[in-house]
Amino acid sequence: MAKVELKKPVVEEISANLEGAACVVLVDPVGLTVEQDTQLRKQMRAEGIVYKVYKNTMLNFAVKGTEFEPLAQHLAGPSAIAVSKTDATAPARILAEFAKKADKLEIKAGVVEGTYYDAKGMTAIAAVPSREVLLGRLLGSIQSPIANFARVLNQIAEKQEA
Repeated sequence: MAKVELKKPVVEEISANLEGAACVVLVDPVGLTVEQDTQLRKQMRAEGIVYKVYKNTMLNFAVKGTEFEPLAQHLAGPSAIAVSKTDATAPARILAEFAKKADKLEIKAGVVEGTYYDAKGMTAIAAVPSREVLLGRLLGSIQSPIANFARVLNQIAEKQEA
């Protein structure tokens, strides 16, 4: 069996993971202990994120001609990708939070909803709260004026009773 035939399934696997992805983050996993890596993978799986280490040549072939092609310039040294098809900020958020505990983990770059970001840009993306948190804040801000109005009406009613 030729080497190309052995590599083709890996490139197809990467391409399948990237297809329809809302967010792809490229990281340098060097220096993580086995325990840290296992913990990171567990967090990623819990959020429905695919996190895998691939050879740079395989990643290069998979991103060529796609919206993720700008990531190819960062394919030096060991690389892992975190791919989310649903939440556009979850991989960056989880990796940035994990990097605070494991300082060896380094975010190289990423593509969020078709837009390329370098390491600083991905740090900014990581600061964006999750969809659920944003919806909770929106609901709270909508509910707040109504609650305040109800309190004022209640105070007026109590004052008139007295």
